[in-house]
Amino acid sequence: MANPLKLAADIGGTFTDIVLEQGKKRWSGKVLTTVHAPEVAVLEGLQQVIAEAGFKPSDVDVFIHGTTLATNALIERKGAKTAFITTQGFRDVIEQGYEKRFDHYDLMIDRAVPLVPRHLRLALRERLAVNGDVLIPLDEAAVPALAKTIREEGVKAVAIGLMHAYAHPQHEKRVAELLKPLLPEDVTICLSSEVAPEIREYERFSTTVANAYVRPLMASYLFRLRDGLARIGLDAPLYLMMSGGGLTTLETAARFPIRLVESGPAGGAILASRMAQSLKLPEVLSFDMGGTTAKICLLSHAEPERAHRFEIARAYKDMKGSGIPVRIPVIEMVEIGAGGGSIARVDKLGRLTVGPDSAGSTPGPVSYGRGGEMPTVTDANVCLGKIDPEFFAGGKVKLNVEAAQNAFATHIGEKLNLKDFWPAAGVAEIVEENMANAARVHAIERGKEIAACVMIAFGGGAPLHACRLAEKIGVSKVIVPQGAGVGSAIGFLQAPVAYEITRSFAVNLDAFNAAKVNQLLKEMSQAAESVVKPAMQSGKPSLTIKADCRYVGQGHEIPISIPVRTLTNADGAKLKAEFEKAYKAVYGLVIPNQQAEAITWSVTCSSPVPKVEVAKKAARRAAPKPLRTRRIFDAAAGKQMNAPVYWRFDMKPGAAIKGPAIIAEHETSTIVGSRFKAEINSLGQIVMEKVK
Repeated sequence: MANPLKLAADIGGTFTDIVLEQGKKRWSGKVLTTVHAPEVAVLEGLQQVIAEAGFKPSDVDVFIHGTTLATNALIERKGAKTAFITTQGFRDVIEQGYEKRFDHYDLMIDRAVPLVPRHLRLALRERLAVNGDVLIPLDEAAVPALAKTIREEGVKAVAIGLMHAYAHPQHEKRVAELLKPLLPEDVTICLSSEVAPEIREYERFSTTVANAYVRPLMASYLFRLRDGLARIGLDAPLYLMMSGGGLTTLETAARFPIRLVESGPAGGAILASRMAQSLKLPEVLSFDMGGTTAKICLLSHAEPERAHRFEIARAYKDMKGSGIPVRIPVIEMVEIGAGGGSIARVDKLGRLTVGPDSAGSTPGPVSYGRGGEMPTVTDANVCLGKIDPEFFAGGKVKLNVEAAQNAFATHIGEKLNLKDFWPAAGVAEIVEENMANAARVHAIERGKEIAACVMIAFGGGAPLHACRLAEKIGVSKVIVPQGAGVGSAIGFLQAPVAYEITRSFAVNLDAFNAAKVNQLLKEMSQAAESVVKPAMQSGKPSLTIKADCRYVGQGHEIPISIPVRTLTNADGAKLKAEFEKAYKAVYGLVIPNQQAEAITWSVTCSSPVPKVEVAKKAARRAAPKPLRTRRIFDAAAGKQMNAPVYWRFDMKPGAAIKGPAIIAEHETSTIVGSRFKAEINSLGQIVMEKVK
């Protein structure tokens, strides 16, 4: 298949982005997300883009999809009614959490309310020891009574999490085997030994409950989408983007939907990674701003930071510890409520605030004319001249400038005694400062120098705010890719088919048992390959193996890489040396004469990824004639200025301009600030640099 026709769809809180690609040709579009039936917007949008490109749905060779549906269900508490079955004495683990305050000095903190209320946390008499010995036999006779409670309560999802099931799952499997025939067919059952087979019961139970909570919703959506695609004649393989940056099959996604919670943002990180490779950028800050949120991710040598723990639906001031922890492979990033739909208001203390709540697609910003009443960031950009009201979303959405101006005057201007464009300018400045602060904190927490980064900006909103954000955080270069408005969907098309298996299995590195480790890694590798190989189009998959290690007696681990080969007992010393090297890099010391152990092992199987095209020096050429001039507010200058408007596709490689200027395209516009210059590189990307 020389030039396959590849399709991608990314569902956001406001827009659903569609990208169609064949070789170097690309077609794209945006449609408003249909919140109550997301597949409607996907099917509508992809048919529009496919028709505009001159193809039929049956011509598509592969379809890749990412969605925030699972995340939104957890945040908005719109998942299935769920029960949790656990070992007697542990029913309150998911409410007790870490048994510590995430803010020691605030007496009014709010913790995340458990997804399962206490009366649906059902205790079962059983107990396995950490080595698998049966301390208390499983009380099989009690299972029918649990099933009766589940039926009477109208439960649609059951999470089963028993003590030490991560290593010894026999009791969990037996409970599920006994329970299944006693429940209606539409009740789903999730086992912690399958969802998150790792130590630390709170996080394992929490992840399993979250997976059960969203599985009926996600499985229903995915199968409705599959049936809808079949109706229009699109029978290409369907893959789902996962939070860790890999693709998986529909069946696996429907079984483990918790792995999709950050699928959209992960696509953006993949795009930034590929760009960093092609431009040979050592340190990158990826800035993705859509209709509902802004996402910031740091990349070193083209690799985004990754983690195995993520927190969803933070309940208090976006503070770490106030959300629901899940153990899944995820690309590390910070996400804040700062998107085009973020609502602006004056709070009780007379302060101008923006977000985190969003107008979404329904009713949307005031300028959409769909019933929105409170002004948003998009409304601010319309009032400041940064968005063309006649050509928003490629002309599909006509914006009402007067309505946006009236909303700012009523809800902000009158309360703060601000006139003309100043309420909108204040909102833009606040949201940019919110994003700058999030970027600073994210970099400091990871020991990064943010000013050394190059910013890659994409999403419908990021190119509008990138220059001002760069000024605030000290970044001197900003790059906007082609198709920036649908950047995450483009990232989907560049992602490998990949799957990660993680299991906890304690091994002392000073008394290394290679035979047991090799057997474990063989089983994990086969399980990961069984997911990846059937979905691959061609080539040979590769394996990556890591282990989380610590000194014996410690409570936290550091990941190290494991060679992909048959290990010997002598490798224990080598792995300990790798661990101590990593430990010293983090803590500045090693602990002499202290034994070390590997606690959790992970195996990732990935399909090969095509090589990137390296950017070349483009010969300087004159910029095209601007389409028109528009009056915009330039925050750096603190005043309104005339800005020429250029059509992006008229600007060839080597064309250069000075700010202030607007570079317009179908799904977004890039604002070149008055302190920046911009040039088109050999790959058609906009490279903006601060003028010294």
